[in-house]
Amino acid sequence: MSVTVATAPKKRKKAGVPSYLIYETLNGRPLYYRNYKAVLNGQKKPAEIIGSSSLQAMLVSLIHGFLFTHINRKQYLLATNESGIHIDKHSNLSNDIAIFNRSANLTLTNKYFDIAPKIAIEVDVHIEPEEFEGKESGYVYEKTERLLAFGVETVIWITTQPKKIFVATHNSPWLTQNWDANVPVIDDVVLNLAALLAEEGIEF
Repeated sequence: MSVTVATAPKKRKKAGVPSYLIYETLNGRPLYYRNYKAVLNGQKKPAEIIGSSSLQAMLVSLIHGFLFTHINRKQYLLATNESGIHIDKHSNLSNDIAIFNRSANLTLTNKYFDIAPKIAIEVDVHIEPEEFEGKESGYVYEKTERLLAFGVETVIWITTQPKKIFVATHNSPWLTQNWDANVPVIDDVVLNLAALLAEEGIEF
């Protein structure tokens, strides 16, 4: 099934903080890149906090490569590079990897996606957790709930410290597992991150 190709919404600026340091807005709240205060006080440059770590980048690339060769790409569109999701004027989120159903009125533009992916995959937390109530877990749960409410069927979080996989769906208990768990992604595609890393000769 074909996809139609037709400027991302601007992130709101908080007084004293440049808008380029906003990673997402969630339920009306701007969320800033981790260590953004170090940029404000001159200890770091923006490029030092906005990019992914080598481990995060490798995991996203490896998982994307695995999915690219295993999902039905005539039925699904696979997106990466922190694809933007415009939920409403109060929430603009990012996904490290997202799988969209091509039949869901999908149109590609120079703006954020405005429909829900079927599957959203996140690797680590990119925001400043000290700025969020409940720190990392509070952010993960609230973002997950927002994505599910928007229509995402499954949200998968992969954390590097600790090495865990958190899976949330609408109608099943949310599960936290080790990297060696078999995690259903979509249809009959199952991800075993530990096996995938071992296949690539990457120690973890």
